[in-house]
Amino acid sequence: MAESYSDRSITGILSDLLMQFTDLLRTESELARAEISEKITKMVIGLVMIIAGAVLLMPALVILLEAAVTALETTGLASYWSALAVGGGVLLVGLILAMIGVSRLNAKRLVPSKTIHQLQEDAAAAKRQARRDHEYQRAA
Repeated sequence: MAESYSDRSITGILSDLLMQFTDLLRTESELARAEISEKITKMVIGLVMIIAGAVLLMPALVILLEAAVTALETTGLASYWSALAVGGGVLLVGLILAMIGVSRLNAKRLVPSKTIHQLQEDAAAAKRQARRDHEYQRAA
């Protein structure tokens, strides 16, 4: 048979509260660890893919840039001006891409936003429960 609120002692209520609170903290910390681990894994996979792509693109880019320099030379431009034009253009594009990449690798992406949201919901639920228990005790 279940105990009613009036049959429970204060120590029993506090004991249950402490046990539920520790269970909640344990569960929320596991959620935070899992979420951070998932985000770090995604970032590592992204970095590995960037590195692999860069390794494969380097030789192709060198060949294409040599072809661009040769194409400019055939139009009558001096070889040093052709190389300077192609190199300057590639440098500009490379700097833009590097700046975009750095802006996307920031610490804000590691913040466990789901866990923070869940903790806020848990706190709100605890306040509602405490308010309900207080109202029940005042009515009794």
